[in-house]
Amino acid sequence: MKITIDCRMWSESGIGRYLRNLISELQKLDKKNEYFLLLLKKDYENDELIMDSRFRGNDKEGNFHKVLADFRWYTVREQIELPGLLNRLKSDLVHFPHFNVPIFYRGKFVVTIHDLIHQHFQMRRVTTLDPLTYKLKHFGYKKVFGVTVRNAVSIITPSEFVKKQLMDEWDVESRKITVTPEAVDTKLYTTVHSLVQDKVNEMLDKFNIKKPYVFYVGNAHPHKNVEGLIKAFLKLKSRHSEFNTKYQASLISGSVNKIPKQVRNDNRGLQLVLSGANNYFWKKVKEKYNLDSRLRGNDNVVEDIIFTGFVTDEEMVALYKGAQCFIMPSFEEGFGIPILEAMAAGCPVVSSNAGALKEVGGDAAVYFNPHDQGDMVDKIDGVFKDGDLRKELMVKGKKRVKKFSWKKMAEKTLEVYNETI
Repeated sequence: MKITIDCRMWSESGIGRYLRNLISELQKLDKKNEYFLLLLKKDYENDELIMDSRFRGNDKEGNFHKVLADFRWYTVREQIELPGLLNRLKSDLVHFPHFNVPIFYRGKFVVTIHDLIHQHFQMRRVTTLDPLTYKLKHFGYKKVFGVTVRNAVSIITPSEFVKKQLMDEWDVESRKITVTPEAVDTKLYTTVHSLVQDKVNEMLDKFNIKKPYVFYVGNAHPHKNVEGLIKAFLKLKSRHSEFNTKYQASLISGSVNKIPKQVRNDNRGLQLVLSGANNYFWKKVKEKYNLDSRLRGNDNVVEDIIFTGFVTDEEMVALYKGAQCFIMPSFEEGFGIPILEAMAAGCPVVSSNAGALKEVGGDAAVYFNPHDQGDMVDKIDGVFKDGDLRKELMVKGKKRVKKFSWKKMAEKTLEVYNETI
């Protein structure tokens, strides 16, 4: 059987990580089927990928072959030219890892739907586009999504939560959907076990981080509720302060420059550490809450909120290992890999109860209502103050994370391929 997998998002963080682990595991599991992996030019010509045993070019060695498909996603070229390439490959099945399937493609395909967040958070503040362009693009997304879920012979989701959303909101039959939970990268486990405490301390010093601190890593899109986390942290800092009632309005609005510095930096020296690629959305958060590290020492800066910017895998593991707890404040998630990463690193998890997060964390996390900042504060403070609870969460987390594996995900995906033909 000839199977084509759309790997154009190979170098991206979320879907790219899904693809890299899927291909890595399929290579171990399947020596029978022939795979053709579509890549953008930058990945197709990447020397590291050329030498990687997963990619054999167009020669006859091995059963995984790379194919140049230099069409960016969400473009006219993707919709017009990609179907022609797929038809020339004459595959028995195509696997798209995202909903951006060419609407004119009539071949047999399966699609992975990671979440429906793009449909539930349609606010202007989630984009840099002008209003008209945004409306047109969003209309296009919805049209493509509808055609995709209707024409797919099978749909893969990372959670029961997303499966139920597709059934409820798009009338997709249950039998058409297969749930394949995701997992933690194997190399992260290796980093966890090799990272000694001195190295952890060295990395914390690099970012001027002082213990104790709570940690968040990810992007700052509105559904991530990063602003809610910052406001909850400010409330936690001022919880035992006489100024708390007086400055409650400023805490709620996020007008941190109106709150005296002694209030912002009260409450046992606790820090909030935020990590993520320094993109448009993080820049907006930094500007609103005066988180620019260049302004440290300025009275309008929240001294105990540290924004590290992008961190390497090793730095991320160090931040997990040194934290009192990891916080996942999202309004919605289709899965929640950072929860598993934190658990693998031995970091207690305090998470929103929204979306698929309880499905991922099970009984190994403490949960709060992401729409209730008071509840978020209580749960963070409870874990922060209770050493026995932190130890219990660490033990449960180590067990919980073992229930998830990329191998199981790939095995289920391969079953979908075989059942589809």
